[in-house]
Amino acid sequence: MSDFFYCENLVGGYGGENILNDCSVSVNKGEISVIVGPNGAGKSTAMKSIVGFVDLRLGEVKFCGKLITNFNPNIAAQLKIGYVPQEKNVFASMSVNENLELGAYLNLENQSKVLDQVFSIFPTLYERKNDIVGTLSGGQRQMVAIARAMMLEPKLLLLDEPTVGLSPKFTRIIFEKIKEINSSGVSVLMVEQN
Repeated sequence: MSDFFYCENLVGGYGGENILNDCSVSVNKGEISVIVGPNGAGKSTAMKSIVGFVDLRLGEVKFCGKLITNFNPNIAAQLKIGYVPQEKNVFASMSVNENLELGAYLNLENQSKVLDQVFSIFPTLYERKNDIVGTLSGGQRQMVAIARAMMLEPKLLLLDEPTVGLSPKFTRIIFEKIKEINSSGVSVLMVEQN
């Protein structure tokens, strides 16, 4: 298992039902790891369990040498784990800038510097920074979601199906941006069907 991040033998789910049964995943520092599988296989549940949105009954999650099993999602963010859920991942009635500012709530001292870095990765968002997110295309909204997670300056970025429902053009752009983020030193764990 990786010394950077791993979850091992996870068992958990919703209510009394186990969705995860003996699930193990690891990410080495600096790499992109992908969980691939069909709908209903538990991929999203695994991601949610890592950041504390799903209680685990068994198993452990470890990040940078620290045991974080069943930690509060806010603690995961404090440890610099960014998370972009598959759905409802932007505030559609707010501007691009307002969404990004919310992502910096734990990183206020570096907000301006990180905002510049995020806009260098997503120049389209700079052009649309004052626009209401609900007026953007699906691909641009996904860029906002990823950019907001990047405002935390994560060490590990969790992306739950970042290309779901996107056109082939935006799918290609999102994958290019993920590679760019990774090359800047951010490790990535991604769920994909493709």
